[in-house]
Order: sequence, then structure tokens, then C-alpha cells
Amino acid sequence: MINFIGVTNENTLEKEIALTNINFSKYKWFWVDFNEPTDGEINHLADTFHFHPLAIEDCVQRLQRPKLDYYDNHTFYVTHIVREVDREIVKEELDFFVGANFVVTFHRSPSNEVSQVWDRLLAQHNIDRWDTFYVFYQILDKIVDNYFPLIYKIEDELDKIEDNTQNKSMNALLNELFDIRYLLLNLRHTINPMRDLLYRMLNSQHLIEIRDRREYFSNIYDHLLKLTEMVMSNREVTADIRDSYLSLNSHQTNNVMKVLTIITSIFAPLTFIAGIYGMNFENMPELTWKYGYFICLGLMGLSGVSMFLWFKRKGWFK
Repeated sequence: MINFIGVTNENTLEKEIALTNINFSKYKWFWVDFNEPTDGEINHLADTFHFHPLAIEDCVQRLQRPKLDYYDNHTFYVTHIVREVDREIVKEELDFFVGANFVVTFHRSPSNEVSQVWDRLLAQHNIDRWDTFYVFYQILDKIVDNYFPLIYKIEDELDKIEDNTQNKSMNALLNELFDIRYLLLNLRHTINPMRDLLYRMLNSQHLIEIRDRREYFSNIYDHLLKLTEMVMSNREVTADIRDSYLSLNSHQTNNVMKVLTIITSIFAPLTFIAGIYGMNFENMPELTWKYGYFICLGLMGLSGVSMFLWFKRKGWFK
């Protein structure tokens, strides 16, 4: 579906006009949104707007890395929207063709960010401050702002894992922890390229319109820097929690091994004595002693109690 908004030279809004019937010269600027376009509608990128074939190819191919390309009368931008679906990060691409008097957005799936800015523009009574780059800024700002709830949700989950109020097993907690690390890794693969994209935009000598609005786009860049720091700090938290659980698991394992070692050490001499007198040789004088059985039991008991007291003195039971 292709949607159209145009601002005429008389500062009036016109919308819902078919591209084949539009006289672009009557508009001061216009916005065309390609929302889940069909193959026939995609052809308008070349036939109506005459965009470069490489830019059109980037639109058609899914999930290009966030970037910008310069062309004669416009700049092409690739950005990423992220959503959480069934505890997985799903990336969606949103492309922009931004010129002095037009902005074209292209997305294969519905975009709440585009819809919000579209509705806001239609509700405006004074559109003097609006132009193509302001539309671009508004959408880009909402894309970046929607990264924050995902990070905040991850931080809440980390707090639950760290507190473990539900008394989950260590294996279950580690599985959740590794899932969160995977989510953070996916977010980092989106946020870092978006940060680099904003850095290029702010420091480009070609984008005069963005330099004129530097305070707006710098604000988005600051948000991306904050997001980068939050992702890195949360990954460090997951690493600390993981190391703590592994250390605790190792400590518990050592305690179990210590107990087993003590038990084995106490019963080793008892087993030795029982093994000697359990042999079937005929010439064993002790077997004929009247009190041999009680002497062996006493010797075994004395040996076990002595070793127990010796281990306790050494602090093995603390």
C-alpha cells in the first residue's frame, strides 16, 4: 500500500492521492510511504521517482546494515526497528529517501513509528515547522526511543535472576541468563551500527539540512550512546551473575567432594581391616581368638572416631 501526504505551496495538506495522478510541482514538499508494498508498487521507486537501482536493490533485499548513501538530489538511509516477539529480538528494516522537497519511506512490515508520525502530521494545524528532514527526525527519534523499553525489560529480568525470589534451580537461572545475553548481543548488533550512522550524519559535509538541525539529531545520537553503554553494562552484569553462579556451584561441589572425601577416609582403614580378616586363608591365628571379633570391632571404632576427631580439629567440618 502506498500512502501520500503533500504540503502545497499554500501550506495546505493533501493526502490519499494516487501516484499516477500527482503533479509533484504543486507541492512544497511531500511524503510518500510504501507500507508493505507489492511488486507492482515497488516499481514506482524506479518509474516514478527514478531512484538509483542500487538503492532500490537495498530496499528489496532484507536487513541491510544501517547506512547512508549520497545521490544527486537525495540521500538514502537504512535504519533498523527492533521488536521483541516470543522473547526474541526481531529486526525490521525501515528505509528513507530524503531530499529537499520529498521524503519516501519504505518498509516491508507495518511500522508503528511511521504511523505515529503520519497521524501527528495529519493532526497539525500549523505545519510551518514541518519539512522532509523534520519528518525524518521524528521517525528516527521514535525508532531510537523504542529501543529503551527492551533494555529496561532486560534489566528487570536481570534483577529477578539476581534475587531469585522464585527459588529456581541454578540450571534454569543460567539458561535464562544466557537467553538474556543473546538478546543483548542482538541489540548491540543493531544499536552500534545505528550509532555509527548518526555519527556519519552529524559529521557529514554533504548534509547541510542535518547540520542546520544539529541539536535534534545530536539528541538522538546521545540516546544511542546511552543505549550502547546500557547494553555493555548489562552484558557485564550478566557476566558477573554467571561467574557468581558458577563460583557458587563450584563451591557447593567442593563441599560435597569434601564430605565424600571425609567419609571415604574414615571408612578406608575400616575396609582395610575388614578386608584382611575377610580372606579365606586357613592359617590366620586371630580367627581362633575368643575375643578377636570384639577386638576388631573396637579397633575399627577407635580408628573411625580418631580420624573423625582429627578432621574436626583440622576444621574440615566448618
